[in-house]
Order: sequence, then C-alpha cells, then structure tokens
Amino acid sequence: MTKILLVEDHEELWDFLSRRLRRRGFDVVLAHDGQEGVEKARAELPDIILLDMNLPVMDGWTAARTLRGDESTARIPIIALTAHAMSGDHDKTLQAGCDDYHPKPVDFSRLLTQIDAAMLAGEDRAMERDGRG
Repeated sequence: MTKILLVEDHEELWDFLSRRLRRRGFDVVLAHDGQEGVEKARAELPDIILLDMNLPVMDGWTAARTLRGDESTARIPIIALTAHAMSGDHDKTLQAGCDDYHPKPVDFSRLLTQIDAAMLAGEDRAMERDGRG
C-alpha cells in the first residue's frame, strides 16, 4: 500500500484529502506543521509527500530543503500544495526541492495524476540508483 505523508495545517483540507486518499487505498499519515512533517517523513519514510508551503513552525520551503538535505528522505517525491499561483511560484517550489506543484484549491483528479507521475519518476530514479535502469 502506498504511504502518503500529508503535511497540511488547515483542518478542512487535510480532512478532505485524507478521507479521499484513504478511499482510493492510500495509507495516509498526517502532519500539521513543517517541523512535524520533517520528523514524520524521517520516521515513516512515506512513498510520497504532499507538502503545503504555508505552514506554521517551519514553512514548506524550509521543510522541502531540509528533506532534500537528509539522506534518508532525499529521494522521496514531494508535491507542493500551495495557494501561491503567481508567475515564478512553480519554479520557486522546484528550487526548494519539490518534484511537482499543485495550486489550491485542490483538483483531486489532477492531484491523483500527479501522485501517479511522481511515484513512477521515483521508481525510475531508484532503478537508476540501483543500476537496474
């Protein structure tokens, strides 16, 4: 079962997303601020991380850079969830270490497509790393 770490501080959104993802068969782990997200990523080693960028304690930009700098979490795909939809915000999330970007409000079917694509890309990276690709 694919494990998703959802790092989101707005209850309505984490409730909505976690319920819909679980109905699709995903194992969902929740964190409500960036620091908790980093700690749970290290402890749970999820298959993918959905990371809100505007978080308390540690923002998503810092959390993404922290996760990329840690050998145990560096290869976990990260999809940024953000209300920032201005020109340049997509590039800013990629520079912070995110693999993809999903603007809010969430389009659930599009998010599922992005999760699938990130999982496939992660598998390809693992195969290359292990000499199988």
